[in-house]
Amino acid sequence: MRLHELGPTPGSKKKRKRLGRGPGSGRGKTSGKGHKGLLARSGLKNQAGFEGGQTPLARRLPKRGFTNIFRIPYVIINLKALSAFKEGVTVSLDAMREAGLVKGRGSQVKILGDGELGYPLVVEAHKFSESARQKIEKVGGQVKVISRA
Repeated sequence: MRLHELGPTPGSKKKRKRLGRGPGSGRGKTSGKGHKGLLARSGLKNQAGFEGGQTPLARRLPKRGFTNIFRIPYVIINLKALSAFKEGVTVSLDAMREAGLVKGRGSQVKILGDGELGYPLVVEAHKFSESARQKIEKVGGQVKVISRA
């Protein structure tokens, strides 16, 4: 076998169908598009969302609710997750990020009161539920609220 003998596998290359090249081609005149109508025209054949003339799904379904543009999404962390930290440690955002509790840079954190703490911790977060605040302070810990600047 020589370099000049290389070629595509037989049957792998197919000639392009040349439309509208006279009656002898088998695809002359209307080029397989039929007579007139939307499908005979050039341009977009299938418009996105077109359902054959029936009312599209997007128009049949009612519009409900709205998106509050002022909503602040919080990463929720329960007290039982904070038991992974050692006694007397300051649990900051960076410490929570390193422990894998918070992902992403601009995340705001809210501490909820599910679970118990057996030892005091200093916990820094953007928000605390009232039960979480009471449980942290009951064991001698401290709650520090971070400003949302």
